[in-house]
Amino acid sequence: MIYVVATNTGKGFVTHDDRSRFWIRGYPGEVWVTDDNGHAFDWRSRHTVTEKTKVEAQAIVDTEIADAQTAYDASSAEEQARTSRPAAIVLP
Repeated sequence: MIYVVATNTGKGFVTHDDRSRFWIRGYPGEVWVTDDNGHAFDWRSRHTVTEKTKVEAQAIVDTEIADAQTAYDASSAEEQARTSRPAAIVLP
């Protein structure tokens, strides 16, 4: 797996063709995890990405989740009733 930080620019950021050629998934903090193959390399080359280690990427995700949990905990009971408290995510 390759771990990168990249800003999702909207339509065309990850195309149907991309998804049919390699595995990719986005996580909080603009963290993206891809296969380590030529098609995924091409996708990374088309975008401005910063490669991270798994530990670095996990730390970014953990920070985003902690911030979201803090915001949830500070929200009113009515707001909490409408959503779930963000759960921890472990990167593959």
